[in-house]
Amino acid sequence: MRQPSMGRLIGALSAGTLAAGLLVGCASKSQVPSIGYAVDAAITGYNGGTTLGASSGVPAVFSRVLTGFFYTGPDGQQVADTDVGTAKEVPGESQTIQYRLNPDGVYSDGVKTSCDDLVLTWSARSGRFTKPGDRGPVPQFDAASTAGYSDIERVECQPGSKDATVVFRPDRHYLPWRTLFVAGELMPAHVAARAANVPNVVSALQSGDPAGVQRLADFWNSGWNMAPGNLDQSRFPSSGPYRIESFSEKEGLVLVANEHWWGNKPLTGRIVVFGKSVDIAKKVSENAVGVIDIGADSVPDLKLDGFSAQTVAGRGAEQLILSTGGVFGPVQARRAFAQCAPRQDLFDKLGRVKDAPKTGVGSAPLNSRITQQDSLYYGASTGAAEKYRGGDVAAATAALKAAGTPNITVRVGYAKPDERRARTVAMLAEACKGAGITVIDAGAPDFTPAQLTDGKVDAVLASTASRPGPAGSLSAVAATSALRAGSGLDFGRFGNGRYDAITDQLAADDNSTTTLNLLTEAENLLWAEMPSIPLFATPRTIAFGGGMQNGIAGLTQAGTGWNMDRWVLKR
Repeated sequence: MRQPSMGRLIGALSAGTLAAGLLVGCASKSQVPSIGYAVDAAITGYNGGTTLGASSGVPAVFSRVLTGFFYTGPDGQQVADTDVGTAKEVPGESQTIQYRLNPDGVYSDGVKTSCDDLVLTWSARSGRFTKPGDRGPVPQFDAASTAGYSDIERVECQPGSKDATVVFRPDRHYLPWRTLFVAGELMPAHVAARAANVPNVVSALQSGDPAGVQRLADFWNSGWNMAPGNLDQSRFPSSGPYRIESFSEKEGLVLVANEHWWGNKPLTGRIVVFGKSVDIAKKVSENAVGVIDIGADSVPDLKLDGFSAQTVAGRGAEQLILSTGGVFGPVQARRAFAQCAPRQDLFDKLGRVKDAPKTGVGSAPLNSRITQQDSLYYGASTGAAEKYRGGDVAAATAALKAAGTPNITVRVGYAKPDERRARTVAMLAEACKGAGITVIDAGAPDFTPAQLTDGKVDAVLASTASRPGPAGSLSAVAATSALRAGSGLDFGRFGNGRYDAITDQLAADDNSTTTLNLLTEAENLLWAEMPSIPLFATPRTIAFGGGMQNGIAGLTQAGTGWNMDRWVLKR
């Protein structure tokens, strides 16, 4: 992966992005052989295409372990990773993308990368394989989202080849195609083949062999899940500059240089990732951390002496994702919660960063779930939010009465520990009690957003796509997918056919007038149906230890570890 140009880095600095060691060297000091990276992502899986992987922290942890044709850059844009291969749109009656993997590409276990990996990823993410369920067919693959992949008609691939041609359906054109087959989501097909006892993945998936597809789905869904302890290393080969060496509660996730990596070698041979479940304040006090990327004010008693630190508004949308069943079955109940939620007060006390901009990301409470605050479309499309400024107990009381439930109890779940989100729940409880809404803190260390689907909580407090840590991108694919009917990320089980049609059209039409009209319609619909309540751009604290070089803050789903293979720490 090539480093951004110096001109671009200076531009990032002028835009308020924190960077470390860009201009000042540390020639008189020695390079540290291992760098600790503290990030509030939940390390629960290796496969970023599954519901669990996408809603935890795969993009923030494994983007330099599992590479793809593109990765999310520090500004939220999709960046081509030409070390992996090339992807280009070619002429044709239907939208056609030609993918060519690097001839030198090989996994850390010695198996070559191939188009088999693309066929597996497409098949798992397309929604084309289903099985009978209690209420009709259900997907065999637990995909976080089918966005883009469901529009693909076929992937032309000779098993073992480095070339693949992806052809979209004649009636579809997918503008954000660079979000497909990306870092953290392009999985090793040979591992799935071995574990599922399917000799030829491409043949099994192209022919639709029922038994083979089911075995592949069973493995794809959970075979790459992770828990601290002894990992079966044969299941977790790397296609990037780092590979997994170990994963434990005490030592964290240890990444080491991948000896089979064909691109520029990582500048530091060992990165230790400390995730959400680790006592970050303790690790910092032990001098075990060189880079920090966490939610602002989420870790109490965190002393950053010796760090260059800054708190900035991220691309993720801090929000309450609501159930559409249980106490929130009536839409009036969801509206009542939005009426009493003190959105302005929450922004002022918990969401506003120092030196907040007058306009753009982090300038005010967030009025959209799918449009960034610095988008040209933002202001013109979000007028429906005006009636939900928050703290309106009288309106909330009236809405609850209309719902026929004058008193409700709302359990708000989130991943602990998180001091800022605990304060958010406390402020919600205080603001809403006068309306007859009792808010309970249901945060837990083992919390997952699937608890909303299971009815164990009534709302999830998290960032875009229910992620506890780094989140968001310019493409907004995860944000829109999280509200699509049937999407794995739709934990609240919201379903609206018109919203789905709008997002389909947004992904295919780049006419500015059409886009504005569609976004306005979508926002009006979402504020009326209230599947979630946007609060503010999630504030992030990014810190680099003294002597750190090439550290560049990433305020997106990829986090600041997006270029960890370029990090150098000298002391």
